[in-house]
Amino acid sequence: MSTPALSPGSVSREGDPAQHAGSAQSPRFHHHHAPGVLPAVQSLIAIIVVAVFILSFTVQPFRIPSGSMEPTLMVGDFLLVDKQFAADSLGSLVLPSPAIHRGDVIVFHFPVDPETHLVKRVVGVPGDRIRLRGGHVLINGLRLNEPYAVYRVSAPDNFRDNFPRLQNADPAINSHWWIRMRKLIDNGELIVPAGSYFVLGDNRNDSEDSRYWGFVPSENIIGRPLLIYFSLNQADEDEDAVSRTAGVIWGNRPRTSRFARWNRVFRIIR
Repeated sequence: MSTPALSPGSVSREGDPAQHAGSAQSPRFHHHHAPGVLPAVQSLIAIIVVAVFILSFTVQPFRIPSGSMEPTLMVGDFLLVDKQFAADSLGSLVLPSPAIHRGDVIVFHFPVDPETHLVKRVVGVPGDRIRLRGGHVLINGLRLNEPYAVYRVSAPDNFRDNFPRLQNADPAINSHWWIRMRKLIDNGELIVPAGSYFVLGDNRNDSEDSRYWGFVPSENIIGRPLLIYFSLNQADEDEDAVSRTAGVIWGNRPRTSRFARWNRVFRIIR
């Protein structure tokens, strides 16, 4: 009688030489080696490279130095700035840059001193005809809705509140801007040229802005603030001094609760 052939992939139950050979072999041990230093270093380098890329081309930290944007931005606020927003940023080669609109808050190189960074709000875009009456902005003859603007009590200032005004120049105005501005006024309105933006501070009566030094060129724009990632309470030291003078005892109140404005952390900027 012939022996039936095994189908492919089947296993012989009896007389399988391989089975007996395997039973005679000694058991195998798998050795697990601890990860070396090199993979850890490579991971750290990768993290650093990503962080540098993000800070160089995507976001950038920025600290508010003055109160011209209060109450939207306070002195001591630390911001993350979206550099993709900038019209001429390197990131625009990777992702399309969004257009700049009225109402956008921007960080930019100060045209008078490019080493200085400023933050203001855009109220005029190329082609707009701008004037201020009583401190309120009119664009192309229509009053601009500005829920973010505040008008704190201050001495009357015709140049500031009824811009553009050619009868007299404010002592704080840049002389080059004063000469250029006179050429861009038509029928009492300032015309914003191509590639330029007119910016104001939200703290409208205490802000040196485009009224005093001119337009922001598009190439000067760094980006748009995204959020406040930390806020340092600048009044903390003053509070301590007043408390010591008045003999006030803070008791067990932790200092960490006073040196930062925790209610402003992670606030989205609008």
